[in-house]
Amino acid sequence: MSKLWNALKLAGGVLGILIGAIVAYWVAVSPWHVKWGATDDEAALALPGDELVPNPTFKSTRAITIHAPPADIWPWLMQMGQGRGGMYSYDLLENLFRLDLRSVDRVVPELQNLKVGDVIPIEPSGSGYTVVDLQPNERLLLLAQGAPQGIVGQSLQAAGGRTSWLFLLRPIDTEHTQLIVRWRARINVFKSPLALALALFIEPLEFIMERKMMLGIKERAEKLSRSKTRRS
Repeated sequence: MSKLWNALKLAGGVLGILIGAIVAYWVAVSPWHVKWGATDDEAALALPGDELVPNPTFKSTRAITIHAPPADIWPWLMQMGQGRGGMYSYDLLENLFRLDLRSVDRVVPELQNLKVGDVIPIEPSGSGYTVVDLQPNERLLLLAQGAPQGIVGQSLQAAGGRTSWLFLLRPIDTEHTQLIVRWRARINVFKSPLALALALFIEPLEFIMERKMMLGIKERAEKLSRSKTRRS
C-alpha cells in the first residue's frame, strides 16, 4: 500500500510541475514572444490578411529593424521555400522533419518572379503556402491549408487548420526598414490527437523558427545593402 501511495504522490508531483510549467508559459512567456520586437500598438493593428484566418487559435505579430532599404530585403522574401532559397532559419532542425530546406546566402535571379497564385513549398511534396497578395517592396501575404500530401499539409488537414503569414516592409528612413511578420493559425483542437499535439507545441516552435528566420533575413539584407554601398 505504501508503494502505491508513494507512486501516486510522485505522479501527483510530476503532474503539478507540468501544470505549473504550462501556466507559467502562458502567463509569462507567451505574451512576450507573440509580439517579439513589436509594440502593443503594432500587435493590435489590423493588417492585410487578418480576414483569411478569422478568430485564430494562435496569432503573433513580430518586428525587427533592418539597416537596409526595402529593395534589399524584398529579394530574400521572393526566393523563400524548399528547393528555392530556404527559410533562413535552423535548417538542421527543420530537416529532422525531412523538409529538405537549404538556406542560401545569395540572391538567386531566377527565383525572383514569384506571383499571386504560386505556391511556396516548404517540403519536397510541394505542400506549402500559396501567395495571396504581393506588392513589391511592400508586402507578401501567404496562406496554407490542409492538403493530402506532405507533413505540413497532412498535419493541417488532420487539425482542420489553416494559417496566414504576412511579411510587411515599413520604411523608417532611407537606410532603415521595419519588417513586421504576422502569423495567424486556426486549429480544431478536438478534431484529432494530432490536432491536440499541434495546439500544445506549435506556438513555441513557431516562435523559435520565425525569430531565427527574421534574424536571417536581417543579416542577409544588411550584407547586400553594404555590398551595394561599397560598389557605389
